[in-house]
Amino acid sequence: MHYISSEHLTLERVQQIIETGEQLALSDEAVAAIEKCRHYLDTKMEDIGRPVYGITTGFGSLYNVTIPAEDLSQLQHNLVMSHACGTGEEVRPAIVKLMLLLKAQSLSYGHSGAQLVTVQRLIDMYNNDIIPVVYQQGSLGASGDLAPLAHLSLPLIGLGEVRYKGQVRPSAEVWKEMGWEPIRLQSKEGLALLNGTQFMSAHAVWSLIQAKRLSKWADLIGAMSLEAYDGRIEPFLPLSHQIRPHKGQIATAARFLEVLEGSQLIRRPKEHVQDPYSFRCIPQVHGAAKDNLRYVQSVIENEINAATDNPNVFPDEDMVISAGNFHGEPIAIPMDTMAIALSELASISERRTYLLIHGYRGLPRYLAPNPGLNSGFMIPQYTAASIVSQNKGLCWPASCDSVPSSNGQEDHVSMGANSATKLVRVVDNVETVLAIELMNAAQALEFRRPARTSLLLEKIHADYRKVVPFLEVDTYLHPLIIRSAQFIREKQYL
Repeated sequence: MHYISSEHLTLERVQQIIETGEQLALSDEAVAAIEKCRHYLDTKMEDIGRPVYGITTGFGSLYNVTIPAEDLSQLQHNLVMSHACGTGEEVRPAIVKLMLLLKAQSLSYGHSGAQLVTVQRLIDMYNNDIIPVVYQQGSLGASGDLAPLAHLSLPLIGLGEVRYKGQVRPSAEVWKEMGWEPIRLQSKEGLALLNGTQFMSAHAVWSLIQAKRLSKWADLIGAMSLEAYDGRIEPFLPLSHQIRPHKGQIATAARFLEVLEGSQLIRRPKEHVQDPYSFRCIPQVHGAAKDNLRYVQSVIENEINAATDNPNVFPDEDMVISAGNFHGEPIAIPMDTMAIALSELASISERRTYLLIHGYRGLPRYLAPNPGLNSGFMIPQYTAASIVSQNKGLCWPASCDSVPSSNGQEDHVSMGANSATKLVRVVDNVETVLAIELMNAAQALEFRRPARTSLLLEKIHADYRKVVPFLEVDTYLHPLIIRSAQFIREKQYL
C-alpha cells in the first residue's frame, strides 16, 4: 500500500508501485492537510471581501469578472466541461494511470483546496483501474495541462469516458455500477484539478522508467555487437576515463569490462589497431545519455512531489497567492534534452548495425550465409536509419516555442506537453532501433563460433534464440523485429 504524501516519491518508488500493483491510500497527514485547507477556504469565502482569481472570478483573461457566491460551484463545473477540448491520439492507459497517481499526490499537500471526496475519488479510480480517456493534443504546458487534465477530471463530475475492463464506456455508466455519485465541485476545485503539470510529468516519469531500461540494454547490445565485430577492449580500460571523469562515461566503460569478463573473443589477438567511433566512443556517447537521465530524474522527482496548481492556498499564513507553479518550463526543457540524449543511443546503435552488415572483418555481407540469393539483414538497417532520421525531427525542442493565449493574459507558455508526447515517441523509436541491432549482433556472433563471448552475453544470446532464430535463408522479418523489441521490453539482466 502506498500512502500518499507520507513519503517522498522517487522514480524507483513509482516504478515499484506500478509494477507490483500497489493500491493507493491517503495518509493521515494528507487527510488532515486536505481538510484543513478546504475548511480554511470555505471559512475565508464568507468574509474575503475582495476578488480572488479563479475562486470568486472567471478564468484566464476573464479574471476581472466577479462571480456571485451562489454560482461558484457551477463555475468550477463549467471550467472542467469547457476545457475538455483534447484532440489527437489517446494517451496510453499506463500514462493516464500515472496522471491519476500524480494528481492525487499534488492535491494531498493541502495547498490546493480540493475536497477530500475529490482526492479520494481519484484514488478509487486508480485502485479500480478505471482510466479516463485523455487525448494527446490540447495543452500548452502552462496554465496547467488544461485540456488533458480536464479529460482526466470529467469522470469526477459524471461526464466523459473511461476505459474499464478493456472497454471504453461513459463514466456515468461505470459510476452506477460502482455505486458512486458525481462530485459537486466546490470553489477553487476545478482550478485545482486543471492547473497542474501531471500530463507532462506522467509522460516524463513513464519515459524515464523506459529510458533507464533502454540505457542498460544499449550497453548489453553494444557489447554483443563489439564482440561480433571483433572489436577491441582498450577504449573501455579505466585510464582514459580517469583523465576525463564524467560519471556516465566512467560507469559505461566499467560496465563493459564487467559484461565482457571471461570472454574468449575480446581477448584474442586483433588484426585491426583501432575501431570506428560507434564502437570506440561508446563510453562517451552512452555515458552522456546516462548523465542526462540522472539530471532529468532529479528534476522530475522534484516536480512529482510538488503542488503545481494555482492559486496556492496557505492556511497557516492566511494567504491565497496567485502565482505560476503550473508553468511547465522547469520540466519542458529537461524533457527536450532527454529526447536528444535518447536519440543518440539510437543513432550510434544504427551505425553499429551498419558496420555489422557491411561485410567487414570476416563477416558475410548482410550477415547472410548465402548473400546474393538472400538479402539477409540488408533492410532492417534501412528501417533503423529511417527511425533515426525521424528522431532528428522529434528532437527539435518544443520548449523553445511559445504562442500567446487567453487574450494575451497567458502570454508565455512552455509547450512542455508537446515535449512530453514526442519524448514518448522517441522512447518507442529507440527501443525499435536497439531491437534491430540485437537481431544483427546475435546473427553476427554466430559467425565467430566456436569462440565464445562472456557467460552473461552467452546467456542473453541463448535466451534470445528461443524467440528469434538464426537465419539461414531470407524470411519475413517484421515479426522478428517485433519479437526482438518485446524481448528487450520483458527481459532484465544484472
